[in-house]
Amino acid sequence: QVQLVESGGGLVQAGGSLRLSCAASGRTFSSYAMGWFRQAPGKEREFVAAIRWSGGTTYYAAFVKGRFTISRDNAKNTVNLQMNSLKPEDTAVYYCAAKPGPLTYYRPSNDRTYDYWGQGTQVTVSS
Repeated sequence: QVQLVESGGGLVQAGGSLRLSCAASGRTFSSYAMGWFRQAPGKEREFVAAIRWSGGTTYYAAFVKGRFTISRDNAKNTVNLQMNSLKPEDTAVYYCAAKPGPLTYYRPSNDRTYDYWGQGTQVTVSS
């Protein structure tokens, strides 16, 4: 059973930084792709970033490029999202998601691609 547990959310002022982590367990994730999504109140869930565990290819939504960095730690089985220069519009619940391989038809920004989801962690950016 795959389990994803997010941590690292909180309240930060605009311009500040947060580092989210997603601890993955229950499988060997070398063939997986991992994604971060977010959902603000009254809005649909949207893609933030993704990474292929093997090879480390990364994908980003246009609105976070240059500010957010996704990475994985093989030894700890975690996927991290470093968020810098945060803006009030980044306020949302952030979710980690996992897509098992093979990744032939993997579409990083499509939330229906992912089979497993964490419970989410709240990020609030004050102005």
